[in-house]
Amino acid sequence: MPSKSCTNTLARKENLEAELLKYNQSHLLKFYDELTGAERDQFLHEISELNLDEVTGYFKDAFLTTTKIAEKVDDRLEAIPQDLYGSVVRSTKEELTAYEKIGLEAVSKGEVGVLLLAGGQGTRLGVNYPKGMYDVGLASGKSLYQLQAERILKLEKMAFEHTGRKGTIPWYIMTSEATRASTYEYFQKNKFFGLDEKNLVLFEQGMLPCFTFEGKIILEGKGKISKAPDGNGGLYRALRRWKILTDFEDRGVKYLHVYCVDNILVKVGDPTFVGYCITRNSDCAAKVVEKAFPTEAVGVVCKLDGKFQVVEYSEITLTTAQKRNPNGRLTFNAGNICNHFFTTEFLNRVCSEETKLKHHVAKKKIPYIEESGQIVKPEKPNGIKMEKFVFDVFGLSERFVVWEVLREDEFSPLKNADGADKDTPTTCRNSLYQLHRRWVIASGGVFVDEEGTEVPLIPSANETVDARNNNSQQSCLKAQDPIVCEISPLVSYAGEGLTDLLQSCKLKSPYVLN
Repeated sequence: MPSKSCTNTLARKENLEAELLKYNQSHLLKFYDELTGAERDQFLHEISELNLDEVTGYFKDAFLTTTKIAEKVDDRLEAIPQDLYGSVVRSTKEELTAYEKIGLEAVSKGEVGVLLLAGGQGTRLGVNYPKGMYDVGLASGKSLYQLQAERILKLEKMAFEHTGRKGTIPWYIMTSEATRASTYEYFQKNKFFGLDEKNLVLFEQGMLPCFTFEGKIILEGKGKISKAPDGNGGLYRALRRWKILTDFEDRGVKYLHVYCVDNILVKVGDPTFVGYCITRNSDCAAKVVEKAFPTEAVGVVCKLDGKFQVVEYSEITLTTAQKRNPNGRLTFNAGNICNHFFTTEFLNRVCSEETKLKHHVAKKKIPYIEESGQIVKPEKPNGIKMEKFVFDVFGLSERFVVWEVLREDEFSPLKNADGADKDTPTTCRNSLYQLHRRWVIASGGVFVDEEGTEVPLIPSANETVDARNNNSQQSCLKAQDPIVCEISPLVSYAGEGLTDLLQSCKLKSPYVLN
């Protein structure tokens, strides 16, 4: 007589067979009989966790976009109106000070949270752990996570010194199924880099099954469905699922700074950006950098069909990309760097509407189990992964603004291993060294060589902002013996407070200020 557990498993299998047949996914059980009892239970549970009506519906909607001929959108584009386009360079010193003061006030009241998009592994860097744990080779040996944690600590201290109120900045980190446990263990091992553990909130983005072009869910093992993260736009579903929206409310968080893990120069919780957005009564904003050149492979923040959006460079013709305003600046010049501001009121609204956001399709080479039961690693794309992007909600904003910053001060992403043309550990490391060296010079210090001769800046201070933006990556790559200058975020958040320490000082490389 079969055991009760066997009977239950058989009943579950029969129920799922009917459901799979309904959605044309019966192939998922092809190797069921070859699985052990424990493997069968686990696999049936995995299948039952799928909302087949939902995910197959996603596929149908998403696949329609892959069958359409890519269209250029030039005639439907508008640049961001100038009255919504703030800028560090075009603001007065008094305006910047006022914005920062407002931001620090909000921090001191506990109204500002920061949210890190950190679902990715460092696979392209040649490592199998979360990218935030990566050390780009700084003299201090600090990882991206440590730099960001220390910037949060410094910002809390600055707000206290400014207001006399001690506010905390909760740090929300959206991981993935593959990175959550290792991320927590890393922070725990490093005693949360001085942060209060209760102010570090980890949660996971969702996963979606991968599909063949024919609409079949792909098996990556005999009892395992192939899945992929649902993109950084999976944030909005994850905020609801993990009750993060409730956490915002419980803590009194009104404003959220959202950013990607890989930017070594990111100003976490940037009080100037936050203050600008509060001043403008914005519900949603994008921090951008000026495009370095017309064909730079970066998305552009603009208006599409009257709604704010990020349009990929591949969707715009060369003629439109090269279009310039009377002042010589590119018309579509707001380069997206995945650095955003949201009010929590706005997030509550868009999270309730996130199912309306469309999935984007990426054709990929996805390993699968063939008929014989062997694993195949295809040489060309054989299926699709579906994802949403964090900026997909821009079109839902009622009070959208843009804040432009200098690339050399705030944006140097880590995407590729050393040897690539850009966005490598070397370019990141040297970007930070060059930024901190500029802080030293602005504070009255200089670097000298072994003979005591002052070492000039690279690139030259005589170059224009545009030229520096164009050349920053190459100068970071080509510097054979760059000046090593690293200033701990615990000492200075953005170059402030260094004059008393460095004025008239003659420094030699390597220089590390802790």
